[in-house]
Amino acid sequence: MFDIGFWELGLIGLVSLLVIGPEKLPKVARIAGFWVGKTRHMVTSVKEEIKEELKEEELRQLLKEQHSTNAKMRSRLYTMGATF
Repeated sequence: MFDIGFWELGLIGLVSLLVIGPEKLPKVARIAGFWVGKTRHMVTSVKEEIKEELKEEELRQLLKEQHSTNAKMRSRLYTMGATF
């Protein structure tokens, strides 16, 4: 997702240590981790729902094509004099 290396993480940690302080840093890190995990889970579920919707739409389109093909074949057979 993001291309963050070791030095960038170290710099973020150092700045957060200076801004937040050593007492509150573990609590803030836990809360941030919780929200990052929750956001990842939400993004994953949205991706899965989109995939399912696309599959459903593709299947609807295939079914529609099959119905039109069947209708064409029935009309051709009907004009040839066949009965069902």
